[in-house]
Amino acid sequence: MAKIEIMMPQMGESVMEGEVIGWSKAVGDSVEVDETLLEIATDKVDTEVPSPEAGVIVELLAQEGDTVEVGKPIAIIETDASAASTATATPAPSSEPEPASAPVAEQVPASAPEPAVAQTPEPATPAPVAPAPQAAPVASGESIEVVMPQMGESVMEGEVLSWSKAIGDSVEVDETLLEIATDKVDTEVPSPEAGVLTEILAKEGETIQVGQVIARLAPAGSSAQPAAQPAPVEPVATLDTSTPVATPESTTPALAATKAAGSIPNSTPSGKFLSPLVRSIAEKEGIPVETLDQIPGTGKDGRLTKKDMLNFLSIRPPQAGTSTPSASNASTPAQPASGGGLSRPGAPAPAAPAPAAPTATPAASSSGSINAGQLNVKAPEQQVEIIKMDRMRKMIAEHMVNSKQTSAHVTTFSDVDVTQVVKWRAANKDRFLKQTGAKLTFTPIFVEAIIQAIREFPLINSSIVGDEIHVKKNINFGLAVALGEGGIGGLIVPVIKHAQDKNLAALAHAITDLATKARSKTLSPDDLVGGTITLTNYGSVGNLMGTPIINQPQVAIIGTGAIEKRPMVMETEDGDVIAIRHQMYLSMSYDHRSIDGAHGGAFLNRIKQLLEGFDPNRSF
Repeated sequence: MAKIEIMMPQMGESVMEGEVIGWSKAVGDSVEVDETLLEIATDKVDTEVPSPEAGVIVELLAQEGDTVEVGKPIAIIETDASAASTATATPAPSSEPEPASAPVAEQVPASAPEPAVAQTPEPATPAPVAPAPQAAPVASGESIEVVMPQMGESVMEGEVLSWSKAIGDSVEVDETLLEIATDKVDTEVPSPEAGVLTEILAKEGETIQVGQVIARLAPAGSSAQPAAQPAPVEPVATLDTSTPVATPESTTPALAATKAAGSIPNSTPSGKFLSPLVRSIAEKEGIPVETLDQIPGTGKDGRLTKKDMLNFLSIRPPQAGTSTPSASNASTPAQPASGGGLSRPGAPAPAAPAPAAPTATPAASSSGSINAGQLNVKAPEQQVEIIKMDRMRKMIAEHMVNSKQTSAHVTTFSDVDVTQVVKWRAANKDRFLKQTGAKLTFTPIFVEAIIQAIREFPLINSSIVGDEIHVKKNINFGLAVALGEGGIGGLIVPVIKHAQDKNLAALAHAITDLATKARSKTLSPDDLVGGTITLTNYGSVGNLMGTPIINQPQVAIIGTGAIEKRPMVMETEDGDVIAIRHQMYLSMSYDHRSIDGAHGGAFLNRIKQLLEGFDPNRSF
C-alpha cells in the first residue's frame, strides 16, 4: 500500500489559489487515473481536476467552499498493487520495444494529420504531475523523447507556433527543432540530441504543458525508422451535425427559449450530469441543454468533459446570423403589410434565402412614384479583408481591455523645454559612444530623470492588491518596444531590473540591449516580468501627445512626445522675449484608485523640473 497526496494544481502563472467547488468522489470511493476528482474555481477559470493515480480516497483535506493555495495537499489516495499497475501501465519485462512512462504516456495522444474531430474521443487531460526539467532528452528504448522546455519559473505551458523540421529530417545538437510561444515570449527550441526526427506529437497551434513530450528522435547512426503515420481517415463525428437538434434553422421555440435564457441546469433531460465547467462553456457558446444530451461523453459514466465540448465546437455548423436560413424560415412573414421586403441601409441584413424563380418586378405607377413595398434597398457591399489575430495581438487586446476595466485611468500632460538636454546630447554623443560603447539617445536621459522623481514620490512605484497598496523598493523600469515595420509586429515591454542602481551609461547599455533582444526575439521570460513603471515613446513616430494605457499591475505609465522647435516666451532681465526652443509634451496615465490628481500632477511636474534644469556641464 502507498499513500499519495493530491496537490492543488497550478492553473496559470498568476493564479496562486483556487476554491473547491465540488468533490466528485467521497472518502472510500475508488478512482481511476484521469478520472475527475473535484472541480475548482480560480479568478481565471473553472476546471475539473483529474486523479494522477488509481486507488481509493482515504482523506479529503479541503472541503467544498475552501480556498486552497497552489501546491497545498487537498486529498490523500491509497494505492494498492493492482491500482498502481493500472495507474502506471508499466508492462512486465518482455520483448516490448518501449517501456511506457505513465505520466508522459497519459499526456501525449498519438499525433494525426487530421483535426481534433478525427481523433477518437479519448480523454487527454494532463495529470497534475510535476513537470519534467528543462528541455532534456528522455531515453525511451531506441528513441529520444523531446519535452516541452521550462521557459521561466512561472511559465506552465507553451503553444507550438511552427516546426522547423519534418518527420524523417536529420537534426544536429542545438539545431532549431520548432518555435514555441508562451504568455511571455516567443522562442526557438533547439534539439537536445543529434538524430532523425521520427515522430511529432504536438501539432502547430497546440498548447502543451511544460514537461510533456512533443517529439521523438532516433539517435544518430541508429537504424530506427520514422514512426508510421496513420493514414488519413474520415472524420469521426462525435455528433451527427445534420440532425435538426444541432442546427439553428430547425431550433424549436422551446429550444430557442432555453438558448436565449442562457441558463443550463445541472443535468440534461435524459439525466446526464453536467459539471459547472461544461455548463459554463455551454452558456458562453449558446449550446442548448437538449444539444448537450446528444454529445457523446468520454468521461466517467458518459459524462461530458471539457475536451468533448471543444471537439463539438470544432465541428458545430455556423450559428444563426451566419448560416443560411431554411426555406421555411426564409418565407416567414416578417415584412410590411404592403408585401415587399424593405431592408434599411445599416440595419443587420438577413442571410440571403435560396434563389427562387424570377418574378416580375412591380412597375412604377403612372405618376412615376414607387411604393415602399416595391423598393429593395440594399446597403452597399464593402470589400473587407479579414485578418485573424495572432497570439501576440490577442494577448495585447486582452491585456489592454483588462487594464481599462481594472484601473481608474487619468492622464495628465506637461509641456517641457528640453533645449538644454538636446544641446548636451549633441555635444557629447560621440564622446559618450567612444568612452562607454553605448549610443546616447534621449531615452536613458528621460529614464534617469523619472527614476530621480520616483525617489521623491515612491507611491508612483507601486501596485494595488485588493485593498492594499504595495510600494516597491526596487525600480524595475519597463520600456515599450514596437516590433516590425511601423509597429505592425506588436508591442512588448522588457524590463530593466534595479534601474535605480544604474548610472547613465549603464542605463544606455541596458536600453540598447533589451531593445535589440526584443526585435530579434531573443528575450527570455525573465526579461518581461517584474516591471514597476513603464515608459512609452510615441514621439518616435512623430506624435506629439498620447494617453497610454497602464501596464498592469503597475499604477502609472509615462509617455514622451516628439521634440520639436517652437517659439516660446522667455523671461529675461530685460523683459519677455520670444525664442526658439526645443519643446516636448510629457504625459502620464495613472490609476486614480491610489494616486490622486495633485500627487500625480506634482510627480509629472518634478520630471519637468529635472529635464528643464538639466546640467549642461554634467559628466557621464
